[in-house]
Order: sequence, then structure tokens, then C-alpha cells
Amino acid sequence: MNILYPRIPVNRLAFMVRMAFLGAVVAGPYGAVHDQISYAISPEYFTKLKFRQFSYADFGWPPRLFAAEVGFLATWWVGLLAGWLLARAGLAELPLPAWRKAAVKAFGIVLVVAALSGFIGALLGFAASRNSDLSGWSDMQQTLDIADLRAFIIVAYLHAAGYLGALIGLVSAIVYVRRCLPRTRSYK
Repeated sequence: MNILYPRIPVNRLAFMVRMAFLGAVVAGPYGAVHDQISYAISPEYFTKLKFRQFSYADFGWPPRLFAAEVGFLATWWVGLLAGWLLARAGLAELPLPAWRKAAVKAFGIVLVVAALSGFIGALLGFAASRNSDLSGWSDMQQTLDIADLRAFIIVAYLHAAGYLGALIGLVSAIVYVRRCLPRTRSYK
């Protein structure tokens, strides 16, 4: 298989597109809920940073609803990519009895690892925000006019760790899918 120009069997393409779509459908709502939690910790993270980054999608909705929209828009594409990569890693090769179970578990791995990583990131952010020297954040605090810097730091850590967790979860899910392949060869 050429990495730059992989050969995709035509009979698997529809399945791969469905898996990518499923990934987006799973990740989007996860992001919306994730950002509701983030907004509860630091509204300023959104009002001073994220709402500006996603200003193109501002329909004048209340801040909480806009935060959910931002979460959806920030994560659906991660799920799309994850679904496609999981299908390429072997989900598309699994027979019908096995692929459903493997797909649910693979997406579950990504979600759980991302959520746990985000939680750990929030704890690290909490610890970092208790540091008496927050001078490393002073430029951002001044530029964005942040009043509650400690809460902002917690959410910044939470978000960074969540994306890292999604990547780690995806790699773990790909390993899981690859391990499912030899066990299911007898179904073919």
C-alpha cells in the first residue's frame, strides 16, 4: 500500500464513508457537551477567545448555546478523521458479525481516553493555576483582558489534553482494530 496514494477497494469505500460520518456524529455531540463543562469552569475562555475564533458561526444565540455550537464545530472533523482512519485500519475488513462490536468498542476507546485525558488536563491546569507565578500567561491575560486567569488556565489545559487524549485514543483504537483482524479471519 502506498501511503500517499493508497488503494481503496471500491466495495469498501461506502463503508469507509459511513464510518467517517459515524465518527463525526459521535464526536460533534461529545464536543458540545465538553464545551458546556468548559464554559461552566471559565466563561471567559469562550467570550474572550473561542467566540472570536468561531465568530463566523455566531448566529446571535445565547452564550451557552453558542459554546455548544463551538464544541460541535471544533470536534466533528476529528471524529470524521478518526472514523475514516479506523475504517482504513481494518474495520472495513471485518465481517458483519464482528465489525459492529469492534466499531462500538473502537469509538468507545477514543471517547473514554479523550475524556479521561481532558479530566487529567483539568487537574493539571488546576495545579498550574495555583502556582504563585503566572507570569507566563501575562501576555495572554493582557491581550484578552482576562479577569479570572486561574479558571482560564484550567480550561486551556483541559482542551489541550482533550485533543491529545483523542489522538492517543485513536492510536489505541487502531491497535485494537488491528488485533481484531486475525481473530476474525475464519468468518470470511
